[in-house]
Amino acid sequence: MNKVGKVVAVCTSERTGVAKKPIERGVLKVNWGIEGDAHAGDWHRQVSLLAIESIDKMRAKGLKVRPGSFAENITTEGLELYTLPVGTRMRLGTALVEVTQIGKVCHTKCAIYQATGDCVMPREGIFVKVLEPGTVTAGDAIEILELGLEEA
Repeated sequence: MNKVGKVVAVCTSERTGVAKKPIERGVLKVNWGIEGDAHAGDWHRQVSLLAIESIDKMRAKGLKVRPGSFAENITTEGLELYTLPVGTRMRLGTALVEVTQIGKVCHTKCAIYQATGDCVMPREGIFVKVLEPGTVTAGDAIEILELGLEEA
């Protein structure tokens, strides 16, 4: 398993239910998420991650999507995110985060699903909570520090 990946984009939105837009630098706050993001809060899905490799699967189906199109905060490269067990800790830029959920249930089918009959975020996106504050920018390393207990 690859233990190091990189950040392709950092994205936020002011409200939920919309695509996120790239920002220059994300400030990650403990028990909150990314400052200024609509999904931030004191819950288990503070920051969402999706790999560019997953986005490319949807591009192959003819969809014009980009980082942030799936409402993910962090677009990554080089890590198979959905294989990381819950509890996995990683350095995301200078922040320390822990995987809290793999995938999600989509109660309402998004525009992407309606256009293609599929969406990768529910299967391949992951969620983390912030354990130590820090910043993250495109090009930063993502380093897996410790796998969650499911893998041990």
